[in-house]
Amino acid sequence: MTKVFIPQDMVAVACGADELAAQVQQQANESGVEITLVRNGSRGLLWLEPLVEVEQGDQRVSLGQVDADDVSSLIRAIADGDLSQHPKFLGDIEQHDYFKCQQRLTFKRAGLADPVCLESYRANGGYAGLTRALAMSPQEIVDEVKESGLRGRGGAAFPTGIKWQTVLDTAGEQKYITCNADEGDSGTFADRLLMEADPYQLIEGMTIAGVAVGATEGFIYLRSEYPLAHRLLDIAIERAQNQGWLGKDIQGSGHDFQLEVRLGAGAYICGEETSMLESLEGKRGMVRSKPPLPAIEGFLASPTVVNNVLTLAAVTTVLAEGAEHYQNFGMGRSRGTMPMQLAGNIKHGGLVELAFGMSLRELVDNIGGGTASGRPVRAIQVGGPLGAYLPESQWDTPLDYESFAAIQAMLGHGGVVVFDDSVDMSLQARFAMEFCAEESCGKCTPCRIGSVRGVEVIDRIRSGTERANNLSLLHDLCDTMEYGSLCAMGGMTPFPVRSAVSHFPEDFGAENLAAGEQQVKSSAEEVTH
Repeated sequence: MTKVFIPQDMVAVACGADELAAQVQQQANESGVEITLVRNGSRGLLWLEPLVEVEQGDQRVSLGQVDADDVSSLIRAIADGDLSQHPKFLGDIEQHDYFKCQQRLTFKRAGLADPVCLESYRANGGYAGLTRALAMSPQEIVDEVKESGLRGRGGAAFPTGIKWQTVLDTAGEQKYITCNADEGDSGTFADRLLMEADPYQLIEGMTIAGVAVGATEGFIYLRSEYPLAHRLLDIAIERAQNQGWLGKDIQGSGHDFQLEVRLGAGAYICGEETSMLESLEGKRGMVRSKPPLPAIEGFLASPTVVNNVLTLAAVTTVLAEGAEHYQNFGMGRSRGTMPMQLAGNIKHGGLVELAFGMSLRELVDNIGGGTASGRPVRAIQVGGPLGAYLPESQWDTPLDYESFAAIQAMLGHGGVVVFDDSVDMSLQARFAMEFCAEESCGKCTPCRIGSVRGVEVIDRIRSGTERANNLSLLHDLCDTMEYGSLCAMGGMTPFPVRSAVSHFPEDFGAENLAAGEQQVKSSAEEVTH
């Protein structure tokens, strides 16, 4: 039987995958060609969607950017048993230049099969990590995670094992595992892609975490704009429970773990861990003061693990393959792999999972193919809307946490947004302040008021009103926000603003900015030292 794989990923659907799947099935029926249509997850090569794969015997080949006009020829090629002459033919997608340069650990199963088929998940190595964890003591599991060097794949890059150790060591009648799946950074989609392509991996990772720290309940705090991920997670949770991988006495081990999906309400600030916990408790998403840390007093004032999707998904690889295997990828204190997401003005947008260490230039030029417009790249923002704008002089920086910190930048969630030479960087700086003003929870004054004043000051700079004085004022305002804000929302908004002014002064009227520009550069140097 011939299997035809057409992704149900949101990007593929936006490109017509649902209509394409219906036409493929209809024309196959009318032509008497027997096929099994599988709605799989995305492989992550988003510029090729809808990406159709055809499996005949032991051979699986792909065709890219397939549309309605290609269906008749596709069905004929399937009937003839030879797809190699089809104009959209790509061959084995895993041998594509974009794919074969990657080191896929977290996304190794993405796109292989029906994402909620538990049998396919297990056949491709799923639940090997949990099976091993169930035979270990909680401390042994935590030690394995610590030894792997896994750090949070969200923003702060805090060592995952140390966070788990704190929860394990903290006494509590009830402990919780929470997954922050409120993916809101511009240019990021790895969480969504994983939940839509391999939801059992997240479920397995959270279950391992529960066994490790003694938690019996977990919550996935999911972005409300991800309806497909919500549906697939609910199906996968129910099937995992029916097969004994969730719920009471998991696989006869004596361990219990219940899991539930809860939807966010469209607030970017709930990407911050304490705001997310407030929202989970049914309150307005407002940042909490720390201490106490969530690991000690988190959800309902109980010891709580808060990790994001990619961190918990990576745990399955650590437990299945061992800490040493995972640590063999990466460099320095940045171990394992990082799923980078190429977006913005980029020719080959999509997901690229790499071991830490490749340069930003190699990622954007060699893998991403440069800009979609064909114009020169001028600036690259890494790490979401709070990440710095990097000029060409910094594109050879290795993609690892310490190297980026050294240039006042961050990897964050791995989003990479590319801008060509037509971008106005003063507008990008203004957007950073405007974004903060829109998304601030309003609890602390530096963030709530500072971001509004920031928009006003940048508008005066752009209009030519006392540019040097207003740049000096912008520098002081950024200091106040960075050092006085309660969380990273206000504390990191100055990063994109300062980088835009420092690296692209001509967009702020460079001929009149000597005094103000020098102050901003001096501030950046003070922070570096």
